[in-house]
Amino acid sequence: ANRRDAVAAASGLGGFALAQALQAAMPAPALAAAAMNKASSAGSAVNKDADSLLRLGLPINCKEVRALQKELEEAKGNAQKALWSKAQSNARNAKSLLASKRTQILAAVAPANKAAAEPLLDKAVQYADALEAAAGEAKLDRTLEAQANAVGAVGEVEELMVGAFPYTVPSEYAGLPRLYGRAKVRVELKRGPKSEESKFDLDDELKDKIAVTLLLDGYNAPITAGNFLDLVKKGFYNGMEIQRSDGFVVQTGDPRGIDQEKPDNPVGYVEDGKIRKVPLEVFPAGAKSPVYGATFDEEGYGGAASTLPFNAYGALGMAREEYDADSASSQWFWLLFDSDLTPAGKNLLDGRYACFGYTIEGADYLRAVKVGDVITSAKVISGEEFLKYN
Repeated sequence: ANRRDAVAAASGLGGFALAQALQAAMPAPALAAAAMNKASSAGSAVNKDADSLLRLGLPINCKEVRALQKELEEAKGNAQKALWSKAQSNARNAKSLLASKRTQILAAVAPANKAAAEPLLDKAVQYADALEAAAGEAKLDRTLEAQANAVGAVGEVEELMVGAFPYTVPSEYAGLPRLYGRAKVRVELKRGPKSEESKFDLDDELKDKIAVTLLLDGYNAPITAGNFLDLVKKGFYNGMEIQRSDGFVVQTGDPRGIDQEKPDNPVGYVEDGKIRKVPLEVFPAGAKSPVYGATFDEEGYGGAASTLPFNAYGALGMAREEYDADSASSQWFWLLFDSDLTPAGKNLLDGRYACFGYTIEGADYLRAVKVGDVITSAKVISGEEFLKYN
């Protein structure tokens, strides 16, 4: 089928189905990857690492700490490929940067956070030493542990560089919840009452329930993330069934249920007698603030990278109606990312749908989730203090 046929076939399925059909209809383009700091690539490959994407999504401007992050992230890939000499080189380069660029890195930290940053940089040096030693002995587990510790410490320093919230959300959205920072949510699921299986089968390990941790990013999607966090806080998703699971997305949030079996229910969250809707919120890389109520293409950003791309398995997206950019309310999805379908900078979700975070723990469990499985609990575990209502 050609692209026009795909659009016609999807026209009655809702906006997200339309994007899926469009994507399936388009051949995968063979384009060079963008630079790492554009967040939609890492070297010549798509950057699928949620933690890396979150670090890259921080609103900071310190080339020295970005160079340090790059060396430590490359060490992981080199170790996994058994390129031990390269991993060692990454560790040595990281140590050199920690020594020679410490002053510049600390200068970029918000004044109130400088005291907290000093010991983190000291720890990063220790972890980089351990990384070099483990890579020298070709010990994969030790290398990956040291790498994770080192890049984790650097990531904490990067977070300390964020001072005041970097832009103003348009006043027309003042009545909506907003997340001025980041928050974590834990979602627990169990098999549904009609499931033929009573347990989740995860590589022959049977579990009665599974849990995943979500990181909501208010720096790049304050309204979308704030709306979701508010609904979690209210218990809106507790007891709700998974309404779609097709290998492409896992989706829920429609009070009408599976196949709209409860047609009298509203299509979203009701507040003050009407459905609360949130605008499309997408953030082009290089812009000073998100675009609201329009896609990248509509605002002249066609082909631009997103500050929070749909690259990682378990990326969080907000569903909306097909022809109404500002129709999102409570329905959301996990994207089961496939780099063959969505090559860097060319997937048809970035700039068309709001990505508001990533799954940072338990993402692999999502492949076992089926339609009818039940969210037994969705709870805020940190960051609620960044949720604002006025």
